[in-house]
Amino acid sequence: MAGPSQRRAPRFGVDDSTPVFVISVAAEMAGMHAQTLRQYDRLGLVTPSRTRGGGRRYSARDVELLRQVQRLSQEEGVSLAGIQRILDLENQVTALRSRVAELTAEVARAAGSSSSAADRRQLDRFFAVGPTGDTVALRPGQRPGQRPPASRAQSLVVWGPKP
Repeated sequence: MAGPSQRRAPRFGVDDSTPVFVISVAAEMAGMHAQTLRQYDRLGLVTPSRTRGGGRRYSARDVELLRQVQRLSQEEGVSLAGIQRILDLENQVTALRSRVAELTAEVARAAGSSSSAADRRQLDRFFAVGPTGDTVALRPGQRPGQRPPASRAQSLVVWGPKP
């Protein structure tokens, strides 16, 4: 689903996450009634920023999220609880992708800072876990073939792309 997680280039110094729209404008932009936005806020589906006086302020990203909620509800027939679960999972995926990027960069830095050939070979290892829970280091392309065929079928090989 495209939408709230995508960033647009800032226009006039304001990006899509800056809360600038009052509830009536956001409701009109999303094609909804303001009361619907209040209910979504109470349910935690779309939580706008608040002013010091307590007024709601919606960003362009919030408006896009409102449109996505409306589409899921009206066109796809998803319940509000289902929509909340979808949004939670999308946020979790975004956080996990960010963490993977951080870890990939960290591994790349570690690989670049390794000076000896032994250190670089250490980073190119893979691991297999057998049915008894033992961990065996493998080289790229090597299979856990030293085990009897019965236990090999139960082995778990963990793989990850090279940075």
